[in-house]
Amino acid sequence: MAGPGDGAAAEEEEEEETGEMVAAPSPQPNGFLPGKAAEARGTPAEGALPEEQAMLPSPASGAARAVPRLSRRRLVVLAVFSLYSLLNAFQWIQYSILSSVFVHFYRASYARVDWLSMVYMVVYVPLILPATWLLDTRGLRLTALLGSGLNCLGAWLKCASVQQHLYPLTLLAQTVCAVAQVFILGLPSRIAAVWFGPKEVSTACAVAVLGNQLGTAIGFLLPPVLVPNTVDNLNLMVRNISIMFYGTAAVSTLLFLLTAVVFKEKPKFPPSQAQAVLQNIPPEDYSYRQSIINLFRNIPFVLLLISYGIMTGAFYSVSTLLNQMIVTHYKGEEVNAGRIGLTLVVAGMVGSIICGLWLDYTKTYKQTTLVVYILSFVGMIIFTFTLDLGYIVIVFVTGGVLGFFMTGYLPLGFEFAVEITYPESEGTSSGLLNASAQIFGILFTLVQGKLTTDHGPRAGNLFLCAWMFVGIILTALIKSDLRRHNINSGILNTDIKAVSDLPF
Repeated sequence: MAGPGDGAAAEEEEEEETGEMVAAPSPQPNGFLPGKAAEARGTPAEGALPEEQAMLPSPASGAARAVPRLSRRRLVVLAVFSLYSLLNAFQWIQYSILSSVFVHFYRASYARVDWLSMVYMVVYVPLILPATWLLDTRGLRLTALLGSGLNCLGAWLKCASVQQHLYPLTLLAQTVCAVAQVFILGLPSRIAAVWFGPKEVSTACAVAVLGNQLGTAIGFLLPPVLVPNTVDNLNLMVRNISIMFYGTAAVSTLLFLLTAVVFKEKPKFPPSQAQAVLQNIPPEDYSYRQSIINLFRNIPFVLLLISYGIMTGAFYSVSTLLNQMIVTHYKGEEVNAGRIGLTLVVAGMVGSIICGLWLDYTKTYKQTTLVVYILSFVGMIIFTFTLDLGYIVIVFVTGGVLGFFMTGYLPLGFEFAVEITYPESEGTSSGLLNASAQIFGILFTLVQGKLTTDHGPRAGNLFLCAWMFVGIILTALIKSDLRRHNINSGILNTDIKAVSDLPF
């Protein structure tokens, strides 16, 4: 093992290579390691170190201590992930936005075509625990390759399904893409935590979530342009569908290759004190089963799990039934219904970025989450009671406001969960949040759809409002114990500079 002198020499050599001089932060203990049970202890014995310091080898012990630094590669990792997440969301929505086209092409019922979108929600719930286990035990790089690779495989299978009798093949292809989603949706908070510093982690998570939302937005716009409903010209329909599928496959292949080149397990240096602590925990001390148990014993996380599922499930339900709600009050406005859906998503993208920037600036996780939840509830009330006024421009405005807050909540939930569950895996907490959202989304869609059909859109929307009010109460009850922030707070005044680990 290298002695202190050797470690210093190595650090000087690294600094010469990068041209960056980074001051090592002095240890600033914050109590015991988050996630560990608080035990009554007497005064530490002389010479004993607080637990966080014990987790990080000190120079005096002869071990080189990793100094938090930011890798320039982090921006490329975030960009590539956001792009293949975008493509996965695009592949999800491309069937439902063209449902009339595919009903004619595959000579299938609307219910069968709807399953090409529903399969994304159905597949996620049973596979999320195996996927998070893989992320925690095999790492970020393998999980990213599986997500991007399965997305690519599904896209190429679709290219082979452009024949009228091959509906089963296109369903299989979409199922493969749905499995890819399981390895994608839980990664934003993990990528943000592993690659980004404490002053940018929430913004990075919001950008990663933004990629998926942008894919949905493009999915509303591009497929109807590429594949118009040419029911009188089957050959032209085949050609247009092939162009869309082959174009998607080509882009997904490029992104898979970029994922293989760009993604590393982690940067050379931890980007934050919280990551430095985690990287010094021996792998044999980690138990996935115990991590799941810890999460479900964490009352604040359980409250967030339910409230997040309610909010996001309500958003899924509104998005799915939006066309039906609009057409009920505005006959023949199917095109504008799609545009309102696009407005909802685009406004949500803006909300996500603003919420992420606000969290990085203020670190007010609970307060921001609660305020956004309340504003989403108010927005839902306004949307419900203005939907039937007869002015579709008002629906555009209220839909945009609703999307801004409901979608802006998504990265808030992820980041709040990471804070109150540290040092448990970010992928596991995010995966459980997404599973809760899928379950509530399916239940809400079924019940709201039934209420909308039998009693009108107002009854269905009021059903969601009632549940969102319950979510507000649960959010208010969450104890805001910012465990990760408490670890990072010891180095927030230290200038963490970027170092290059790119091959160019």
